[in-house]
Amino acid sequence: MREKLIFDISRKGRKGYSLSGNHFPELPLESILPAKFLRTTPAELPEVSESEVVRHFVRLSNLNYHVDKNMYPLGSCTMKYNPKINDYTCDLPGFSALHPLQPGKTTQGALQLMYELAEMLREIAGMAAVTLQPAAGAHGELTGILLIKKYHESIGSKRHKLLVVDSAHGTNPASAALAGYEIISVKGNADGRTDLDDLRSKLDGDVAALMLTNPNTIGLFEKEIQLISKMVHDNGSLLYMDGANMNALLGIARPGDMGFDVMHYNLHKPFAAPHGGGGPGSGPVGVSEKLLPFLPVPVIVKEGDAYKLSYDRLESIGRMMNFYGNFAVLVRAYTYIRMLGPDGLRRVSENAIINANYLLSLLLERYDLPYPKTVLHEFCLSGDRQKKAHGVKTLDIAKRLLDYGFHAPTIYFPLIVSEALMIEPTETESKETLDVFARALLAIADEAETNPALLLSAPVTTPVKRLDDAMASRQLNICCAL
Repeated sequence: MREKLIFDISRKGRKGYSLSGNHFPELPLESILPAKFLRTTPAELPEVSESEVVRHFVRLSNLNYHVDKNMYPLGSCTMKYNPKINDYTCDLPGFSALHPLQPGKTTQGALQLMYELAEMLREIAGMAAVTLQPAAGAHGELTGILLIKKYHESIGSKRHKLLVVDSAHGTNPASAALAGYEIISVKGNADGRTDLDDLRSKLDGDVAALMLTNPNTIGLFEKEIQLISKMVHDNGSLLYMDGANMNALLGIARPGDMGFDVMHYNLHKPFAAPHGGGGPGSGPVGVSEKLLPFLPVPVIVKEGDAYKLSYDRLESIGRMMNFYGNFAVLVRAYTYIRMLGPDGLRRVSENAIINANYLLSLLLERYDLPYPKTVLHEFCLSGDRQKKAHGVKTLDIAKRLLDYGFHAPTIYFPLIVSEALMIEPTETESKETLDVFARALLAIADEAETNPALLLSAPVTTPVKRLDDAMASRQLNICCAL
């Protein structure tokens, strides 16, 4: 049984604490907490039964929306089901009871797991090495861009521009600006992919790198990626990949083989780590050979049968995070990859592609598809038809979906699609769930024609009705009567 810290908060005084199941002398609480923080009177706690406590928290969980309740169709940055075995593995005492300042000889299992996870991610993406330090995708972006900056400094180059495609995630230009670069936008073409002529016109001696997502944010693969890679490298620039959409590539194609020099991985989507709610994430970064010397320290190395943390990196960009990364997230991703294996990972991507195209086929007649191509993991519809004919905006459609029991898809992104509805079902959703979701969107399309006022006032069945989003972002008030 796990040991618990037990405090005596009786009216007769506070004797101190003891570890249950062990015969250690009790210590005064004052030796742990300053006296000014200790209570002088008993806490006024409600007297409630176990059933009341359970019902209270189950009721709160039902009011909330979560991936255990229904699907998240959030295009580009979706959340898919997190297998419970990942949580079980993460909770093993050998992982959950570790302290980051323990000597390496007592943490060999954790070091081995991180070493092997980095090796698996390296092989999956065809990169030369991987660092696990970054705490999220955007943090991984900043890490990758700092690696690019360090590389150019090491060869005496003072390039100050960074090219970003116009369909990119908003974090791309933000991360580049944070690293001190001037941002230059590269246009897309009529097919929704990178405009090669526009790219060519903007490649000059000041360009440090091009940031690209492949497949891009509307679910299309950059068919000319090898030509793009050649153009960028011939210019003396580097090629960065936003790895948010690796869910479409696992076991099928590798960014390293496409010519990317650096990329970040979002562990939540391809590898089923938790995501959302502001909790810890993980955004490992893979690099090509030319960027190896600049990786963050420490680097986990294997010497014989032992693993250790190496700080012997004179050209490193330094630490990107205290200690070694969000370890619990890494354990979950490791479990998922080892459980599926190479063939299973390929099926992840194949099923994600199948699900996206199946769902798209159900919605095509009622919603516009600005770029009518075969998609990979996601697709981007437009609510222009509903807006022009009935005055119903994409925001109204998204709010109405809440009444049907679904989280809304990503809306108004990417900016290249008017009234965008970007939808990604992932591979973990069943055909039955996709059918119900499609019926909800089709019913909403009917309502836009027959009863648009209903959509304009949606949601109508949720605990909280439509908010003033602008005011909520400035004067957030999360206290309300339920």
